[in-house]
Amino acid sequence: MNRRSFIPLFLAFCCSLLVTISCTPQSPDSANTPAEPTTEAPSGQPIVMGYSSWAGWWPWAIAEAEGLFEKNGANVELIWFDGYLESMQALAAGQLDANCQTLNDTISFADEAVNGEVAVLVNDNSAGNDKVIVAEDINTVADLAGKTVALEEGVVGDFLLNLALEEEGLTRDQVTIQNLETGAAATAFAAGQVDAFAGWVPFWETALQREGSKELTSSAAFPGAIPDLLVVTQTLIDEKPDQVQALVNTWFDILTFMEENPEEANAIMAQRASVSDEDFERYLEGTRFFTIEENLEAFSPGDSMVHMPYAAERMTEFMVEVGFIPEAPDLDAVLDDQFVQAYADAA
Repeated sequence: MNRRSFIPLFLAFCCSLLVTISCTPQSPDSANTPAEPTTEAPSGQPIVMGYSSWAGWWPWAIAEAEGLFEKNGANVELIWFDGYLESMQALAAGQLDANCQTLNDTISFADEAVNGEVAVLVNDNSAGNDKVIVAEDINTVADLAGKTVALEEGVVGDFLLNLALEEEGLTRDQVTIQNLETGAAATAFAAGQVDAFAGWVPFWETALQREGSKELTSSAAFPGAIPDLLVVTQTLIDEKPDQVQALVNTWFDILTFMEENPEEANAIMAQRASVSDEDFERYLEGTRFFTIEENLEAFSPGDSMVHMPYAAERMTEFMVEVGFIPEAPDLDAVLDDQFVQAYADAA
């Protein structure tokens, strides 16, 4: 997943030069939020929803191919972005009604998005697709003390490294951070210029080309630390809550289809992702799709990374500390569980 470095909002508006999308204002919808799917998508202006190349988001292609949006009464124009950054910029600028993005990126954009940004569904957790890769002579997290780590500051690789250091009683100040764009960081490590690399697939594959390099830790060791989400605008929630519910309902139909038709589902996703069969299987192995029960747990309060309110606080503290964002946004406004609750109540 091509996660981003921090860019001010004016660049988000400039992305209109890069993408050919426009969202016109939508009329208020006075209907109550339904949990039961309908059989026909409503007419009128569709929801414009973005997604990009991350294994947890490929399944949305199944909804488009198999008519699952229409089955659930969702009127959706699904837009594929080759660049994850551009999709986030488009949502922040009001050019999308919904987008697929990580929790930390949603927090980063929360104060700047013209129509607000609200996570309404957990698609998956990274369960190994984010890694810390190290040189041959580094065998434990404690061995990182005094070493140089190449990464993109403030994004998930940096956060993963921070969690690993904290678990061993170390601080980020005890390593030397070389701040590079993630692809450049992986290349620097592969070339032997630094001692370690932190980042996500497929960049850690580049890092592992260095002789003797190996995985030190990954997101599999920190369940809940890197949730991948369906994020909608607050405007869409206010004006068309029934369509937000339809999107959430569609996701769980997608999971059912994947379970009942694995070969067909995999073929659709692999074609959308444009990856080899070998890479496709490996990327899916590092992704844990969330059931409705896991969604309810993720949105609930708690004292571990499994609970997104707690994870959001930890992420926000980290991003403010490293200067990635100037201040904490209103985290209560970023998470909304009403739609997964409605789905669960109707099940």
